Amino acid sequence: MKKHIFRSILIVAVSVLVLCSAVMMSIMYRSLVEEQREQLKNKLAIVANGVEEGGIDWLENLTVKGYRMTLVSSEGVVLFDSEADSATMENHLERKEIADALQSGSGESERISSTMIEKTFYQAKRLENGNILRISFTRNSILSVLLRMLTPVLVILVAAIMLSAFLANRIAKRTITSLNTLDLEHPLNNNTYDELSPLLLRIAHQQRQIESQRSELNKKRDEFSLITQSMNEGLVLLNDKGVIVSINPAARHVFRTDASSIGKDFFVVERSSEIRGVMKTAADSGHGQVKLRRAGRRYEINASRIDFNNEAVGTAILVFDVTEKALLEQQRREFTANVSHELKTPLQSIMGRAELIENGLAKPGDISHFVNCIRTEAARLLVLIEDIIHLSQLDEGGELPWENVDLYQIAKETLDVLQDAATDKKVRLLLTGTPVSLNGVRGLLGEIIYNLCDNAIKYNNEGGLVEVSVSGDENKAIIRVKDTGIGIPTEHQKRVFERFYRVDKSHSKETGGTGLGLSIVKHATLLHSGKIEMNSKVGQGTVITVTLPQ
Repeated sequence: MKKHIFRSILIVAVSVLVLCSAVMMSIMYRSLVEEQREQLKNKLAIVANGVEEGGIDWLENLTVKGYRMTLVSSEGVVLFDSEADSATMENHLERKEIADALQSGSGESERISSTMIEKTFYQAKRLENGNILRISFTRNSILSVLLRMLTPVLVILVAAIMLSAFLANRIAKRTITSLNTLDLEHPLNNNTYDELSPLLLRIAHQQRQIESQRSELNKKRDEFSLITQSMNEGLVLLNDKGVIVSINPAARHVFRTDASSIGKDFFVVERSSEIRGVMKTAADSGHGQVKLRRAGRRYEINASRIDFNNEAVGTAILVFDVTEKALLEQQRREFTANVSHELKTPLQSIMGRAELIENGLAKPGDISHFVNCIRTEAARLLVLIEDIIHLSQLDEGGELPWENVDLYQIAKETLDVLQDAATDKKVRLLLTGTPVSLNGVRGLLGEIIYNLCDNAIKYNNEGGLVEVSVSGDENKAIIRVKDTGIGIPTEHQKRVFERFYRVDKSHSKETGGTGLGLSIVKHATLLHSGKIEMNSKVGQGTVITVTLPQ
């Protein structure tokens, strides 16, 4: 910029200098010409008076340095010339000054030599006898003057250019220094040239606009980051070169990388052939999908091409963890199969015995036994159906009657209901603890205690003990059911809460178990945001602890 300012100032200075010099020389030359023209006119008047009085003889004896005298007749014939032989000179009748003098009494003209070096001025006057007296003066033309002044003019121009260059450099340096010291962060606080005020005002206005846009962009970026950071789904954004622009924590976990992967090629981070395939599909058709197993979990990968103005500008990759969904689907299929099996078995028994009785194939002594078996299987079937309905209701959720209940009182009422079953099994029931208030669903809390105690009775030893304790601790309600029964092997303990899962199917059939009791306990506990723990040893008994928030 300094060079530009310097060059501009220098060009302007030199141009002005040259123009002024030319104008001044022109004015001086014109002034000189006018002065000489006036002198020439005066000389002509003096010489004309002399010729009028003394005739041509007086003219021949006249000596005037620098001037040429010519006497021409009215016919244009040269009668006398101070510098040439009049006899050899051509007729001057066509000369402008001569023609004008013959017509009006006086005339003038000027002619430049063929070399453009000299310029001759002519003044003519008609005498009383009709002859024309002409006087001329030759001087250098303005071109000749300029040529003669070329050397001093060049010297002056060089000196002027050097001075202009020096001053231009000073001015440019001062201007650039002022511009370089401008506080563009606070443009309105600068004390500088008034000419810069509009520029500084525009800069201030643009700064406000930029700051507003930057603030808005930062806000949107933070919102986007907050949303993506809190997403359970993985999100990866790639540019048109396949470079990672953004990757949230969920995606980083799936692809086993960290935040440093931003700016890297995605295929350097993730090299699996499945991902490459879905990316190619997305690039070709706009969308691709693939299922992926990784670290014991199942994922669904969706890749979508991002288009702008009919041109691909990037790719968005969404990662969904479908492990629970797949597990639930598997459990649903298993549940359906188990329900079908569990319902079919007692129904087949009922139908078989009923057909024997109906067709008279049953012995009279066996009919009573068959009827008893049909009643037992029907009762077992009814219990199974009730448990299935109960589980289905828990799965569906819906509105439940939440209220403030006394957990100790519910436990006492439940044990009263189970007392007969315990007596038949010769199992002793024991309730300990204190009243504990809890906001919950009375029926489901009763189901928890009932199923835990029912299992403890069924799978206990004759003469055994079932101890139920209810207590409160740090805003938590604790139900503990302890028995002295057969216990549960370690390999089965994690699965006993699954639907229809039985440790000993033959024993469960004898006791009338459906395999759904503990599953109901688990679902009811989760509905109350609680947790369940089991500690069991084969041959020693089982302790199940349910912790519920108050």
